[in-house]
Amino acid sequence: METTRQNKIARLLQKELSEMFLLQTKAMHGTLVSVSAVRISPDMSVARAYLSVFPSEKAEEMVKNMNDNVKSVRYELGTRVRHQLRIIPELKFFVDDSLDYIEKIDSLLK
Repeated sequence: METTRQNKIARLLQKELSEMFLLQTKAMHGTLVSVSAVRISPDMSVARAYLSVFPSEKAEEMVKNMNDNVKSVRYELGTRVRHQLRIIPELKFFVDDSLDYIEKIDSLLK
């Protein structure tokens, strides 16, 4: 069970990462990246961000690109939240495929 502090930091990171990705993906027409959830470890050292990518065919490529450039993303995140957080957590990105799962279940029920 996550503490109140973990939830607050996770929401802050989710908001800031979403704004960063919104600005970065404006140049890539036809691609939408949103941060669906952020889970943070109890010691606040590791944050797992789940990305929802539209179209879903580009999801693996986008997450691989984010994980390859995690240092620059963490640096930019650090400049945005430097007054709220003392230590910027290590970032790990994962694909959030819950929408694909919902579509699959929905098609099976029809």
